Amino acid sequence: MKKLLIANRGEIAVRIIRTARELGIHTVVVASEPDVDGLAARLADEYAVIGPAPASQSYLDHGAVLKAAADFGCDAVHPGYGFLSENAAFARAVIDAGLIWVGPSPEAIELMGDKAQARKAAEAAGVPTLRGTHGEAPTGDALLEIAAEIGFPLVVKAAAGGGGRGIRLVTRAEDLASTVEVAQAEAAAAFGSAAVYLEKFVERARHVEVQVLGDGTNVVHLGDRDCSMQRRQQKILEEAPAPDLPDDVRRHMLESSVELARQCHYKGLGTVEFLYDAVNHEVSFIEMNTRLQVEHPVTEMVTGLDLVREQLLIAAGEPLRMRQEDVFFRGHAFEFRLNAEDPSKGFMPSPGLLERLDWPGGPGVRIDSGFVAGSSVMPFYDSLLAKIIVWDETREEAIGRSIRALDEITIEGVSTTIPLLSAVLHRPELKSVEHHTKFIETCPEILGDLS
Repeated sequence: MKKLLIANRGEIAVRIIRTARELGIHTVVVASEPDVDGLAARLADEYAVIGPAPASQSYLDHGAVLKAAADFGCDAVHPGYGFLSENAAFARAVIDAGLIWVGPSPEAIELMGDKAQARKAAEAAGVPTLRGTHGEAPTGDALLEIAAEIGFPLVVKAAAGGGGRGIRLVTRAEDLASTVEVAQAEAAAAFGSAAVYLEKFVERARHVEVQVLGDGTNVVHLGDRDCSMQRRQQKILEEAPAPDLPDDVRRHMLESSVELARQCHYKGLGTVEFLYDAVNHEVSFIEMNTRLQVEHPVTEMVTGLDLVREQLLIAAGEPLRMRQEDVFFRGHAFEFRLNAEDPSKGFMPSPGLLERLDWPGGPGVRIDSGFVAGSSVMPFYDSLLAKIIVWDETREEAIGRSIRALDEITIEGVSTTIPLLSAVLHRPELKSVEHHTKFIETCPEILGDLS
C-alpha cells in the first residue's frame, strides 16, 4: 500500500491521514467544493475535488470517488465511517478496479447489512439474540401470530437499517399492521428496501458493544464499550470498558462476538452491538457494524492500540499481529461527541464561522476534530465538531477529568452541545450506572435546564 484515497471528510479523514503518514503511506483525500479549505484537505498530501456540496453529488458518488482514485494513482481506498463505508456495491467496485479495500469483504458487508440475516448468522454463532422473526416479517395472520409469540411491547426494524433509524415501537396488537406499513414505507425511502423484522423490546436497556479485529482467518476481541447515553437513538457519549457488567455476561458477549466474526471469515475491524437488560442480566444481539466506529478512540485509549493502523496493515495483506492473550486493558476512557447544535432551540444545527476554538489539554485528554479556529461549520453535513476523549486509571477519576476537560473548552461563533454533555456528566445516574438508552428522554430536568 503506497497511496491511499480517503473517501471521507472531517475528523475521521484527519484521523486516517495521521496514521497513514506514520506508516509512510501517501494520502489523497476527496473533498466536495466547500471542503477544499477544510483541515483534512490541508493535512493530506493531495486532495481531489469530487463535486458540489450535496453528499449525493460528491461523497456518495461512486463514480467520482473511483475516478479520483484512478486520476491520482491510488492503490487503496479507506472509506472511514458513514457515507460509503458499509456499501457492499462500492466495496466490490473498488476491488474490481484492482484497488485495496480497507474493510471487510463485500459479502460480509452484505450479510451484516441485512439485519434480519445478521440475526440468523448471530444465532448460528451462539450469539444471544432477542425473541423475534427469523428473517423478514411475514404478513397477514402470520404477522399477528408471531407478534403474539414475541410479546408486546416489540419493535419493528428496517432490515437494511442502522444508526438508530428505521425503528418503530408497538405496544398493542391492534397497532401492529399499520405500524409495519409505516415502517416499510420509511425503510424503502431511507434504505432502498422495504423489508422489516420484529424484535422484542427491552425497556431501560443499555447499549453495549464488542470491538473485533480479524485477518480473514484469525479473530481477536479488543474489549467492550458502553454507548447507552443517547438522545433520540443517537449516541452522545461512549465509554470503555462497559461498566457494571457481570463477569459471565461479559465473557459470553466477548467470546460469541469473536465466534460470529470467525464464521464470517471477517477481515478488518467490526463491532458487534448488544442490548443489555440490567434487570435480568442478559445481553442480546442488535447488529454488527462492518466499519470503523465513531467511538473507536475509547478502545484505543484502554488498549494502547491504533485501530486505524491495524486496519491498514490487515488490508495490505499482513496477518493479525496479536493473539487474544496479547491484548491488555488499562484504565477507563470516555468519548464525548461535541456537535454544533443549539440545545436551547431543540438542538437545531448551528452552522457558522468558528471565531474561537480553545481545546482542553493535560494528561489523558485527546481531541479528534476536523476543525480549527477560522473554519466554517457548513449546513450540508453531520454537525459533529469534535470528539473529546478522556482517559484515567479508574472510571470515577475519568469522570472527574472529563468534567475538567469540558470546562476548559471555549468555542465562539456557533452554539454547541457542551451544556448537554456537562449536565449528563454531573448526573448521579451516570456515576452509579443507572442510565439507559432512553434516560435523557425520561429525565425532563436535563432538557428543561437547557431550553
